[in-house]
Amino acid sequence: MQTTPSLGIARFHVAANSLGGVVAWWLLGDHAARIITLAQVDPGSPYGFGGTRDAAGTPTTPDYAGSGGGLINPELVQRISAGDDTADSMFSPRSALRALVWKPPLVPDREDAFVASLLQTHLGEDAYPGDRVGSPNWPYVAPGAWGANNALSPKYALDPALIVDADPKPPVLWIRGAEDLAVSNAAASDPGTWGPAGLVPGYPGPEGYPSQPMLDQIRDVLDRYQAAGGIYREVVIDDCGHVPFIEKPEEFDGAFHQHLAHE
Repeated sequence: MQTTPSLGIARFHVAANSLGGVVAWWLLGDHAARIITLAQVDPGSPYGFGGTRDAAGTPTTPDYAGSGGGLINPELVQRISAGDDTADSMFSPRSALRALVWKPPLVPDREDAFVASLLQTHLGEDAYPGDRVGSPNWPYVAPGAWGANNALSPKYALDPALIVDADPKPPVLWIRGAEDLAVSNAAASDPGTWGPAGLVPGYPGPEGYPSQPMLDQIRDVLDRYQAAGGIYREVVIDDCGHVPFIEKPEEFDGAFHQHLAHE
């Protein structure tokens, strides 16, 4: 069935970052014909966040324990609710941005605006962080059914075969910071990464619960996309974290505008 675009725009360039990158994988899988080019900037894995153990996205446990809204630190949620714009705690929104989003010691000129925007996050079991479900498997939380963090669980991820089989296949730019702590093969928020620190007792070891190899997963899907007739380019920006368009705008713009020339 053909539909008429509400804004009258039939085809478009897509640029996405982080969680937005997960949405963009869905767009590529479901609406490839409408995408001119796709720029994925430090995107989440096509297999979602947490609960998988290898490049093929094999679940770590049958119930995807270690993914979903139950992973979010409740103190961070409380501080968002309280409108905390300080850096007085490692769990404050500002501190979280400084630790996980842009690479220290960078403090962006517009940091106050970014913090103010983060403090507008809608909170609750149907929003952020979403509802949580207990699990008998370490780290004892499984994905619920509501909120973006649960939507990121591999329990709800699209089948990457839809990306590989997309027709047509728009050119893909995968551009990332070399020192991204949010999306990596050992992401800071991944239970498999922080498990050895004993923050949640009972860690089953790296064989039982390894870090999710997010970069390997992205590369595997894009390699298969290319083998099936698509093209992609991976650009790595040194000394850069999760948001190269903020941290290294000149390097980012150079790669991005070259990519748009595929039109």
